[in-house]
Amino acid sequence: MSNNILLIGFMGVGKGRTARALAAATGCFALDTDDLIESFVKMKIRTLFAQQGEPAFRKIEQQVADWLESHVHGTIVSTGGGFFMVNNLQRLGRVVYLHSSLKGILATLNRHPDAARKIKKRPLLQDMEAARALYQQRLPLYRQLADYVVDVEGRRTSEVAAEIKALLARDRV
Repeated sequence: MSNNILLIGFMGVGKGRTARALAAATGCFALDTDDLIESFVKMKIRTLFAQQGEPAFRKIEQQVADWLESHVHGTIVSTGGGFFMVNNLQRLGRVVYLHSSLKGILATLNRHPDAARKIKKRPLLQDMEAARALYQQRLPLYRQLADYVVDVEGRRTSEVAAEIKALLARDRV
């Protein structure tokens, strides 16, 4: 297993924001799998979904996971909401599930100054009934795959990063 830290959780929970805060607190680099995918395919994820569908996106997501396993070490990796389904997740590093209720995630997204853009860029949040069902489906899977579960609802990103740093330090002893 690699010494990366992978942040998983539902879309909009704050994985990217937390990765940047954790990188600042630890001196590690941070990568975002959605950014890697967009660089690889040279298009936005919502465009990829619209033109090629979710199966094509998941195939590219697995290619990114394979690349991470071979080339990335000692890095904090924020992942897309469905990235946890890759077949080599556990080999990529320590898995930290960032948990919030769906209501909490939506409240956070809606407080953002550019809330409409933040929601629009997430293809699977366009249908709220489907999003609720997806959240309920994924919740036990996130928990099952995680080495750590960190509740982020109503907390500052710096507090979440400090908790993750402390959890990882405790286990290194």
